[in-house]
Amino acid sequence: MRRQAVKVRLYPTEEQVQILAQHFGCARWFWNYGLNKCIETYKATGKGLSQSGLNSLLPALKKDKDTEWLGECYSQVLQSVSLNLSRAYQNFFEGRAKYPRFKSKHHRQSIQYPQKIKQVDECLKFPGKLGVVKAKLHRPLDGTIKTVTVSKCPSGKYYASVLMEYEGDYPASKSEGNVVGIDLGIKDFAITYDGEKVSKYPNPKHLAKYEKKLAKKQRTAARKVKGSNRRRKANKIVARVYEQVSNVRQDYLHKLSRKIVDNNQVVVVENLNVKGMVRNHKLAHAISDTGWGTFVNFLSYKLERSGGTLIEINRWFPSSKLCSNCHYQISELPLDVRSWTCPSCGTHHDRDGNAAINIRAEGIRMLSSSGTGEANANGEEVRPIRGRKPKMRHSSVKLEAHTQSVLR
Repeated sequence: MRRQAVKVRLYPTEEQVQILAQHFGCARWFWNYGLNKCIETYKATGKGLSQSGLNSLLPALKKDKDTEWLGECYSQVLQSVSLNLSRAYQNFFEGRAKYPRFKSKHHRQSIQYPQKIKQVDECLKFPGKLGVVKAKLHRPLDGTIKTVTVSKCPSGKYYASVLMEYEGDYPASKSEGNVVGIDLGIKDFAITYDGEKVSKYPNPKHLAKYEKKLAKKQRTAARKVKGSNRRRKANKIVARVYEQVSNVRQDYLHKLSRKIVDNNQVVVVENLNVKGMVRNHKLAHAISDTGWGTFVNFLSYKLERSGGTLIEINRWFPSSKLCSNCHYQISELPLDVRSWTCPSCGTHHDRDGNAAINIRAEGIRMLSSSGTGEANANGEEVRPIRGRKPKMRHSSVKLEAHTQSVLR
């Protein structure tokens, strides 16, 4: 069995907007209440609350006069909160996520319907009071609908992430075919080498194009009285600009990742420590705008669905400092030096192109050592293994407990 998710736009009526607002508020309150109970229980007993323990709190809360309004929310929405909170704790203890945090009404709102969702013409039919909601179904929902997560963005738009289940599995991962090495950068977003030529894909710098517009909208919002309707409307306009930046960035990353996956069966990238790199205040803005992590995610799930392989090499691999011709390694190479000449063989290197060549060669060496592919089919000389053990990924990266990657 394989699962895929499709994100669709929802167009609820005014009455449905009120119902969703009520459901969002109930789910958010119960999340915060449950999280607080878990913290208190741990302090008192040294143990937390399980999913069943959280669910057992609901009957008493619905009977209490102060919280009887919880009974107006669809029951399985609240039960999904218990499931997600218990998974959040599990992810924390297993080192996959940070400690669960309390939720605010000012950020993205979401609820989850775990079953009984159907497609009715161009609409989605939800159980409970919500009923049939108009949707923009840009692709067919041809699988068995399992879980639907309804969310409201700060810009005021509603979306549904529809998780579907299909018969059969994805194609088996293969390491035969074209191998491409990718060096991610700031001046040029991606520099690739496929064994024949080096190709450079520019960095569009999406946020920089919207900086003036964003600053103007933020100044307008800052002049409004705090807590007023005008300030809320102005903040919604600011959120729309941010959403526009996010959309154009994802569109670029989807198109580029699709182009690379269609032309290659094995993709080799560096396992970059983006979280550590953004601590450099001089580069944090530029690095955050590129979306390297999202790009690798897109490559990963696209390769998985096409039967390809994603290889991540060690982040400490000296791809820029290593001569791709004679394997001589220089001691230092500052960021402002964009080209250099090898003191051993005299070969002149473009910094990024040389890195892409070395990344591809390291990926081929990894395939050879793992015995999963035709390692030296191209007769290329590869560098001996050094440093920490890297990894090969044949499946998509970690996702949230209750969502799957969105199709493109």
